[in-house]
Amino acid sequence: MTVYYSICLFILGTILGSFFNVVGWRLPNGQSIVSPPSHCPKCNHQLKFWELIPVLSFFLQKGKCTSCNQKISWFYPFFEAGCGLLFTLAYLVYGWTLELVIVLTFISMLIIIMVSDYHYMIIPDEVLIFFGATLCVEIIFIYGWESLFASLVDGCIAMAAIFALKLFGDLIFKRESMGGGDIKLLFVFGLVLGWPLAVFSILLGSIVGLPISLIVLLKKKDHVIPFGPFLSVGAIILMLTKFDFNSLINILIK
Repeated sequence: MTVYYSICLFILGTILGSFFNVVGWRLPNGQSIVSPPSHCPKCNHQLKFWELIPVLSFFLQKGKCTSCNQKISWFYPFFEAGCGLLFTLAYLVYGWTLELVIVLTFISMLIIIMVSDYHYMIIPDEVLIFFGATLCVEIIFIYGWESLFASLVDGCIAMAAIFALKLFGDLIFKRESMGGGDIKLLFVFGLVLGWPLAVFSILLGSIVGLPISLIVLLKKKDHVIPFGPFLSVGAIILMLTKFDFNSLINILIK
C-alpha cells in the first residue's frame, strides 16, 4: 500500500502544484486565480483539457504551445514534478497520519511563496493569512487549544528574531536588507516548526542561498535576490528530515 499511496500523493502533488503555480503568478498582480482560465501567456490561447495534464502535457506538446508554437518554459513541468515529489516524501516521512495534514498544508504554502517571491519579490499577505489560519485550525483539532497557544508564542518569537536580524542587516548594508513578507513568513514557521527550528531555518536558508546568490551577483551586481525561496527550502528540509534541534544542542554541549 505504501507504493500505491506514494503514487497517489505524487499525482495529487503535481495537480496542486500546477494550481499553486497559477496562484503564485496571479495573486501578486491582483488577478483572479480562477478567471480567466489557464492560457498561453504569449498568445492567450485557452488551454484544452489535454494541455493541462501536469508534467505529461509538456512532453505531449513537445515543449511548445499548440497554437503559437512558442516554447513553454521548463519551469512548469519541473515545478509540478517537484511539488509531487515533496508530497510523496512528506507521506513517506510522516505516514498516513493527522500530522501529515499539517505538513502538506505547510508545504503547499511554501510552494506558492517560492513562485511569487521568485518572480515578483512579493510574499502575498493573502497566502500567509489563509494558510496561517488553516494551520491554526488544524493544530486545534489535532493537538488542542494549549498547543495552539504555545505555537502562537513560538511564532511571535520567531518573527521577533528575524525582525532583529533585519534591523542589524539594515544597519550593516545601509539599506533594506529584508522585506516585511519574510518577517511575517517566520511567524508561520514558528507556528509549525517551533521558534528554535524557525530561527535555524534562517541560517539553513542562507547556506542554501549563498552559492546561488554569489553566482547571480557576479553576473549582475545590482540584482536584488529574494530571500523567501531560500527560507522556504530551509524550512522544507527541516520538516522532511524531522530535524531535532534539542539533539543538536546536546551534541554541541557534549
